[in-house]
Amino acid sequence: MASLANRRSLMVLYSDKVSPIGHAVRIVLAEKDVNVEINYVDDDDKPEILNELNPYNSILTLIDRDLVLYDAHIMMEYLDERFPHPPLTPVDPVSRASNRQLRHRVMRDLYSVIDDLDSDNDIAAANARKVLRDNLTSIAPAFTNTPYFMSEDYTLVDCCLAPLMWRLSTYGIKLPLSGKPLQQYADRLFERAAFKASLSELEKDYHEA
Repeated sequence: MASLANRRSLMVLYSDKVSPIGHAVRIVLAEKDVNVEINYVDDDDKPEILNELNPYNSILTLIDRDLVLYDAHIMMEYLDERFPHPPLTPVDPVSRASNRQLRHRVMRDLYSVIDDLDSDNDIAAANARKVLRDNLTSIAPAFTNTPYFMSEDYTLVDCCLAPLMWRLSTYGIKLPLSGKPLQQYADRLFERAAFKASLSELEKDYHEA
């Protein structure tokens, strides 16, 4: 494994073109302005090296010399520590733990239903849209107090939320009027230069202005 990774001196990310969690990792890379080679891969054309490097045969894989990572949250935390400016997590342990917990909630409450959105089961897809819309609407009031999610500063939580917000119209989800603070928050995220730089060609077509 190490010998394969060492063939490259440049950081390499293997990502598909549409996965929101892969997009979140690309946002972090763009925020840090990391010199990285991004290889977009489909399930039916995965290079053989991924089968050797990633024990779960999944696409999302980050290679940094002899280090190989295949968990998105470990990737994001590693990148934040490896490239400390700009910081995307709080410095003090309590705030850092709270930030990590918020990311856990985003994954459990929001990302967990994404697979069902593309389900052939119409009932499962409709339920997933309702869960995602309701959960997003429930957190909308938080954005009347701070510019970012429960924070004055842009963090990894925002990197995780931005891909979901960008895909809402693709998922067939329209927020109610009470979700306006959340949509305004999303618009702020979309204006960031790093967010624009993170988009794959397919993702550029997702958002309806």
